[in-house]
Amino acid sequence: MSKRSSLASPAARFLLPALLVLVLGGCQTMSLDDVTGALGSKSETASKADGRPDLDGLRERYRAKPSDPAIALEYGKALRDTGQRGQAVAVMEQAVLAHPSNKALLAGYGRALADNGNFQQAFDVLSRAHTPEDPDWRILSAQGAALDQLGRSEDAQQYYASALKIVPDEPQVLSNLGLSYVLQNNLPRAEETMRRAYERNPNDSRVRGNLALVVGLQGKQAEAETIVKGDLPPDQAAAKVTALRQLLTKKQQQRADK
Repeated sequence: MSKRSSLASPAARFLLPALLVLVLGGCQTMSLDDVTGALGSKSETASKADGRPDLDGLRERYRAKPSDPAIALEYGKALRDTGQRGQAVAVMEQAVLAHPSNKALLAGYGRALADNGNFQQAFDVLSRAHTPEDPDWRILSAQGAALDQLGRSEDAQQYYASALKIVPDEPQVLSNLGLSYVLQNNLPRAEETMRRAYERNPNDSRVRGNLALVVGLQGKQAEAETIVKGDLPPDQAAAKVTALRQLLTKKQQQRADK
């Protein structure tokens, strides 16, 4: 194993799932991953809270019109949001077979595959979801995430760079790029990149959590806790700090095991 690979390995064991969730979307959790971006949008949170009635309704609509690409896409996303990843892949696969040139379906299928751990297939499918003549920065960023999952961080960073050419200083892409640097154990550059993301959108809890993680990994725990608390209510701030401390402790243990 190369020196770079051995340095990246301990971080990758717990950062890669967080990176995937951040880029490709995931359900809201209150686990350690919550610090590093495993937060869905408000609509995703609501669907999980009310969850079953909405999912049941979508299921009935899908069964009534399985060939409707819009319904398949919505149903597949609902399945992903509620953690039914294998079923989401199956639904999206059938939709893509019926509509092989539908780029929205290809993008949804790629994200479902990545959620399910099929990273190489996800990358390949996402490559078909847009074209070099008409690139989509969100898909470029998702492709970068898949490459990071495959241990190809240098290649991933080229995709993030391409996305940033389209949307300069986009916080989501910068945050993912920062995590990619963490996987290479390049913490100073990761912090610089995360701070750029934070400056652009200090209210994004995912960006704030990722910055806090990188700062904490460099031993600046007090500053990291201040960042992660933000302007949250006391109970939520305390939960974030606790999760951050646990994550940093895990990282320290991994370094000790090297």
